[in-house]
Amino acid sequence: MKVAIVHERLDVVGGAEKVILALHRLYPEAPIFTSFVEPQNLSGAFRDMDIRTSYMQKLPNALKERSDKLLPLYMLAFQDFDLTEYDVVISSSYVAAKSVLTPSSTCHVCYCYTPMRFAWDLYPSYIAGGRNHLVKAAIRLMLQYFRMWDVQTSHNVDYFIGISETIRQRIRKHYRRQSEVIYPPVETRRFRVNDKPGDAYLVVSRLVPYKRIDLAVEAFNRLGRELIVIGTGRERKRLEALAKPNVRFLGWQSDEAVAKHLSEARALIFPGEEDFGILPVEAQAAGTPVIAYGRGGALETIINNETGCFFREQSVDSVCEAVERFETMKFDRHCIARHARRFDDAIFLERMDAYVRQCHAEFQAQQRQGLAEALAPKHGVHAEMPLDLDAHAIVRNEPEKSPAR
Repeated sequence: MKVAIVHERLDVVGGAEKVILALHRLYPEAPIFTSFVEPQNLSGAFRDMDIRTSYMQKLPNALKERSDKLLPLYMLAFQDFDLTEYDVVISSSYVAAKSVLTPSSTCHVCYCYTPMRFAWDLYPSYIAGGRNHLVKAAIRLMLQYFRMWDVQTSHNVDYFIGISETIRQRIRKHYRRQSEVIYPPVETRRFRVNDKPGDAYLVVSRLVPYKRIDLAVEAFNRLGRELIVIGTGRERKRLEALAKPNVRFLGWQSDEAVAKHLSEARALIFPGEEDFGILPVEAQAAGTPVIAYGRGGALETIINNETGCFFREQSVDSVCEAVERFETMKFDRHCIARHARRFDDAIFLERMDAYVRQCHAEFQAQQRQGLAEALAPKHGVHAEMPLDLDAHAIVRNEPEKSPAR
């Protein structure tokens, strides 16, 4: 089984890029096709990979840094790759990677982080951001086109995998397709439980608007508790100006430093809505409870009142109430760490490999069935020439059903 992996872009190491590292462990000979790569921003593990880029690699760095604005270029870049020599293509997709074109003999499995979120679930907030009626009309037309393109390119995929039940529901809603759920890999073994944590609360995040770190900063301004913020992003200056002295910003930190801070924190504050959210699982692997917004993937990874607690609204009042309620509760940090092992990367590797092989086997069976039907004698035509159907392993063709687990 000759495999190729397709990923959006390789310019930072986030949760999706950790999936690529895990897939590379499964299929070390598989090349990685991507729009562009920035090696200086990646860990050493990527240096030994066979990474093949699109024409976007030649764009000026200033443009690539605004890659969120380059969707039309993505639409063209991924459809230029020649994948004819591969038995299986695994796309790691949150915008455009699933749009790759594969021949009829190639099985395309998409590991989907979400359907194009800004064009579907976040549509109201994008429309609200329009400065006037003309701008709003342009945004409506643009997002309508992106939704049509997103659905159209979903037909390029033979089998979908969602990263959570939340994403399974979105795939069913927007694409009208069934999918398997395989949670992303988390290296739980990197974390150690600290039986004597400190009093400080912790945020670890990219400092961008949708992460809602402003809620945490304003809540801790009001509460007066110590909050440590790890991460960088375009919101940092604004958040630092907003913060009182009890809120400290440490900027970028190494994986080792983040693991240490997670084990020492009283709790992790997670105010955004994520499709899965690897960080809350990493915090729990360190035995640290999580205070999270009760939407999205957090509902699947955090057990309320056992490994953390939720706040129901993205508001400062709701965050404050959750922190004060949390401080009246007791948590067993070792039990929290055991819960996190359900999401260990070893489980991801085992489930992913088994499912990809099942998809490939079913895809091949469907190909044989199609051949048998094409060669079968039609009524009244060459009826004297029987076809030996035993030579073809025919199975029922149910293209919208995933293989049995």
